[in-house]
Amino acid sequence: MVSNTAGMQRTAGHGRAVVSGWTIFAAIMMIFGGIMAIFEGISAIAKDDVFVTTRDYTFQWSLTGWGWMHLILGIVVTLAGVALFSGKLWARIIGITLAGLSMLANFAWLPWYPFWAITLIVVDGFIIWALCARTGTDAAA
Repeated sequence: MVSNTAGMQRTAGHGRAVVSGWTIFAAIMMIFGGIMAIFEGISAIAKDDVFVTTRDYTFQWSLTGWGWMHLILGIVVTLAGVALFSGKLWARIIGITLAGLSMLANFAWLPWYPFWAITLIVVDGFIIWALCARTGTDAAA
């Protein structure tokens, strides 16, 4: 592999996929966000006392229902983050899609745990930005 001045790597004709620094950043953030969503889901399934119950909110799911949704979404987001290390275009597309879904789920989760919801919305925004950012290696791939 040959490294250029911007710190990005490109292949020297070996047919391997190119992974830029932003893609690696997005992969690590997806793994982090997915693991946090898994913990959030487990905590909600266990009916932890840390969550606030809100009445008259538009999204009237039970806490257990929200927990299972966050647990499943967290597992899928974590696996997609691992797949991003392959540098394939399909992994980036799936990463953007899942980060968007996670962002929507956390927006709906705001009344139950606002701090974590806002934190994960920001993380998902950085993931989408990093996966959509055009790098010098995009043109070579």
